[in-house]
Amino acid sequence: MSRIIIFTGKGGVGKTSTAAAHAVKAAEKGMKTLIVSTDMAHNLSDIFMKDIKEEPVEVIDNLDALEIDSNYEMNRYYGSISKAIKSMMPIKNEQDQETMEDIVVFPGVEELFSLLKIQELYDKSIYDLIIVDCAPTGETLSLLKFPELFSWYMEKLFPIGKVAMKVLRPVSKAAFKIELPDAEAMNDIEKLYVKLEQLQKLLKDRRVCSIRLVAIPEKMVVEESKRSYMYLNLYNFNVDGVYINRIISDDVDNNFFDHWKEIQKKYIEELTSAFTQLPIYKIKWYETDINGIDGLERIIKDSLSNEKIFNVLKNTNSEVFEKTEKGYKLEVHVPFTNRKDFDLYETGTDIVIKLGNFKRNIPIPNVMRKYLVTSAKLNDGILNIYFE
Repeated sequence: MSRIIIFTGKGGVGKTSTAAAHAVKAAEKGMKTLIVSTDMAHNLSDIFMKDIKEEPVEVIDNLDALEIDSNYEMNRYYGSISKAIKSMMPIKNEQDQETMEDIVVFPGVEELFSLLKIQELYDKSIYDLIIVDCAPTGETLSLLKFPELFSWYMEKLFPIGKVAMKVLRPVSKAAFKIELPDAEAMNDIEKLYVKLEQLQKLLKDRRVCSIRLVAIPEKMVVEESKRSYMYLNLYNFNVDGVYINRIISDDVDNNFFDHWKEIQKKYIEELTSAFTQLPIYKIKWYETDINGIDGLERIIKDSLSNEKIFNVLKNTNSEVFEKTEKGYKLEVHVPFTNRKDFDLYETGTDIVIKLGNFKRNIPIPNVMRKYLVTSAKLNDGILNIYFE
């Protein structure tokens, strides 16, 4: 079974160099590897010093690289859907046409097609390992939760919408001169829905997909890393490793860096304490930029000696339903939180957990629909919701 490892973290912490070093190590071990950038500000071309575009390019033996162009992917997948939306709205002139190009691209859809490209490559079974160099944390969280969110909306609306289209299409054309989506567009929407279901399962398959956090020993980065871990657990993704990058080595004998070493020591201890349940890897701060295969080899030699580094390093199920004496319990792992951070309510078919700026709809299994939420308790980063 192929593996997918996703690297994320705050901007500027060295995600690309960390991901690229893993890709080179895997290729040298004989694993057919692909490294993918989903960040709009692509850096793979810079770090490998090679022109990399929207289709895989060989970098070294066993290693291909790809900088995903979300617009390119969207045009491949989204053609008839966007055409249908445009046909529903009157276009009078060239300016209206330009406006429509922006309207039909709803927020988040470009990122969605980046993920669909990764799924497509995974399904082809060409690669033993796909390494994903993601955008900074906030964008990555939006990217990873989007398939579930969009799929949830489509599940609620699509069956009704499909019937409504059949009934209203002839009426709308005759009475309002509006062309509703045809069968081709509706089929594309249905295909997209199926792909989203498959994509969700792939990203949350703990045998396949792992997410790894890259941090540096600074206060803001430490706090953001903890929040990222919290949100990734909320959405039930498997985080199986933390990398502390740009550590000033003890070998650096210069009084100027003594104070920085003390600051870094404090935050390294905080990261180690916060993520004690996860494998932690330390990467030193090099005196030159990490560019080219030679630069990446230094990271591999100094920090990536573990031959099992491409395995699933830790498996934590962040969302568990359990039978109790009086009914059921839903256990959600949300570390680094306290009671005042939460807003929790039930909609009849879903449990909705709002945490900070993020909201998660967890479908209630059919067998539990006749039960009511009676209480919720937060203990040591685990939210227990009881149904009776």
